[in-house]
Amino acid sequence: MSIPQSVKLPVWFWIIAGIALMWNLMGVASYFIQVTMSTEAITALPDVERALYDNTPVWATASFAIAVFSGVAGCILLLLRKRLAIFAFGLSLISITLQMSYWLLMTNSIEIYGPGGATMPILVIVVGGFLLWFSMSSKAKGWLR
Repeated sequence: MSIPQSVKLPVWFWIIAGIALMWNLMGVASYFIQVTMSTEAITALPDVERALYDNTPVWATASFAIAVFSGVAGCILLLLRKRLAIFAFGLSLISITLQMSYWLLMTNSIEIYGPGGATMPILVIVVGGFLLWFSMSSKAKGWLR
């Protein structure tokens, strides 16, 4: 009886997983910057930006937290080659979609920041979708346990 050998993953798998972890850690940092902003920093914002900040509902901030923390968890699980990464990235993408839908559709952020203000939210959605696809593809290839 032979013991099955583990599948050797291509180097680019580790590169993608590592870059994804750094991306999501930047998201965590952005979340903490937003939720720990001092009163002085908030009052220093231009009126229109302060209104955006002050009017953000709790559910949008909670979606932000769930998106970035489940994204980090997904990356760690991906690096550990665990199938549970798919669930974590799925949860992250759902939360990203909620958060960015609020930002793009329920605020005047595009009016305030111009068309370029949609670039980062769209990029975040695309990256979230890619990470879910990548984890599902990795499972299909037998790279995740």
